[in-house]
Amino acid sequence: MKITDIRCYVMEEAHPSPSFRWREGLPGSGDGTPADQPMRAAILRMDTDAGITGWWREDRRGDMVADLVRRRMKPLVGCNPLLTEDLWRRVWEIDRVEEIHMGFLGLIDLLAWDIKSRAANMPVYQMLGGIEPRIPAYASTVTWDTMEEYERYIKDCIDEGFFAFKLHAWGDAKRDAELCANLRRWTGPDADLMFDGSAGWDLITSLEFGRVLQDQGFLWYEEPMREFDLVSYTKLCDKLDIPVLAAETPDGCHWNAATWIKMGALDMMRTSTHYKGGLTGGVKVAHLAESFGMRAEVHGSGYANGHLCAAIPNNTYYEQLVFDGHHIRGLKSQAHLPIIDGYVTIPDRPGLGYEPDADWLEANAVKIV
Repeated sequence: MKITDIRCYVMEEAHPSPSFRWREGLPGSGDGTPADQPMRAAILRMDTDAGITGWWREDRRGDMVADLVRRRMKPLVGCNPLLTEDLWRRVWEIDRVEEIHMGFLGLIDLLAWDIKSRAANMPVYQMLGGIEPRIPAYASTVTWDTMEEYERYIKDCIDEGFFAFKLHAWGDAKRDAELCANLRRWTGPDADLMFDGSAGWDLITSLEFGRVLQDQGFLWYEEPMREFDLVSYTKLCDKLDIPVLAAETPDGCHWNAATWIKMGALDMMRTSTHYKGGLTGGVKVAHLAESFGMRAEVHGSGYANGHLCAAIPNNTYYEQLVFDGHHIRGLKSQAHLPIIDGYVTIPDRPGLGYEPDADWLEANAVKIV
C-alpha cells in the first residue's frame, strides 16, 4: 500500500463553549484567537492506492497545520502507511530541523493508524496489544471561580457515577489546600483523588503542598513545577511519599522520558497521543515506563487517547474534563465515548472515530492544501 495524497482542510470554527480557565497565569480555552474572530481547525486526510482513506482532526492552529502539510508532510506521499514505525522515524527526522510543535508530531502517525485499523478491520487498541476496552474514568475539573462551584459540580459528578476526581485549582497554595480538604470531605474516604499543579510552583511550595496531599490520601500529585528542572523534581520525589506524576509536556518522546526515569524525577509517567508523537510514540513511552515497574497514565481524552488507554497494561484511568453541571449530566448520553457509571468503553469498530463528509469539506474549507 502507498500514500497517494495528504491533504489539509482549514475550517472556521466557533470558540469552545462553554469557555473555561485554568490556574492564575495560564491561558484558558481556545488557542488565543481573539473572541471576535473564528478559530481555525485542521481536518487532515491521507489517501492510499488501496482506496482506504485516513482522517484526523486538529481543533486548533489550523493554519499552522496547513503550512506543515504543505512543506513537510507532502513529501511523505509514496510511503507505505502500514509501516507506522517507518513513518514515525521519518517525522522524527523532520523534527530535527523543523522543531515540530508537540501537538503536531503525531499527526501523520494518527492518520496512518486510522488507515491501518481500517485495512485490518480491527479496532486500534487491539492492534496495539489490547488489554481492556472498558476503562474507569476520572472527572478532571477546569478551574472554577468559587468553592461553591467546586462543591456543586463535584457532587454532580458523584451523582453521575464518578468515583475518581482530579483538581485543576487556582494556583494559590493556601486556598488550594482548603479545596483539597473539602474534596476529600465531599467524596468520602474511598474515592481516588488527584491534584494537577499545572507547573505553577517552585520546589519549596511544591514540597509543602505535596505533604497536604499526602495527609488527604491523594492518589497522585501531578506536574507541580515546570518540566525543565529535573533536579528539583528528583528532590521532590525523594522527600514525598505520594507518587509524583510528571513528564506530560516535555519534548523528546521516549528518549526524554528515559532521562526522567534515570534521574528518579518522577514516580508515575505521563503519556498521550498528542504530546508524545501519536499512538506509536505514546506506546513507546508506556512500555518504557512499564519496564521500570512504573504506571503510564494517559493524559487527555478522545478516541486516540482512549485506544491508548485500552491498549496498555499500566494505565489506571481515562481523563474526562468536566466544565459545568449541564456538561456533566450530558456525559452519559454524548454521541462519542459516553461516560456511564464512571466508565468509558472504547468501541470495537475500526478507525479513530472521525468520519467527515469529504464533499462538504471541499465546499466549505477556507483553505485546502
